Amino acid sequence: MSEQEKPLLIKRYASRRLYNTETSDYVTLEDIAGFIRDGREVQIIDLKTGDDLTRQYLLQIIAEHESRGENVLPVNVLNDLVRSYMIPGGGMMPQFLQSSFEMLRESQTKMMENMNAMNPMSGIPGFDAMQAQQKAFLKAMTGGLSGNWSGPDSEEEAKPEAKEDLDDIKKQLAELQQKLSKLS
Repeated sequence: MSEQEKPLLIKRYASRRLYNTETSDYVTLEDIAGFIRDGREVQIIDLKTGDDLTRQYLLQIIAEHESRGENVLPVNVLNDLVRSYMIPGGGMMPQFLQSSFEMLRESQTKMMENMNAMNPMSGIPGFDAMQAQQKAFLKAMTGGLSGNWSGPDSEEEAKPEAKEDLDDIKKQLAELQQKLSKLS
């Protein structure tokens, strides 16, 4: 089993602090939620008793997100979940939820594959380079990640490297446009 397939082992100490055994540091519930969003399975165990606390902590993560107004679960779904606890053995709810989420994940994967396959531009030679240039151009025009343009007001004030980069982008864009027109 590869490292990414094994659940990330988190140990809970008597002080209730959570310890990531891979990175040897303490983590928060938000960190654990981040691991899960990134596709990593986690297992949380009590160091002293060895009890598996994963379910308890995952429910706590959901409750905290819901209480902050990040409502994902409609009230009628929550009511149905509570009702399912009243049925001896939990009824069919656990299997239904598991199957539903598996189908959702598969559908999302297929949709992304289809979107990539259906993009008519993706098969054109140089398309990846054109996308990279667009990103570089947008980054240059927006002042990087901050989104705040703090550059010069005119081209005369521009730094020589920035002007060269912009000229290089314009040249590459013109070359790509020529290639596209030849393919048409």
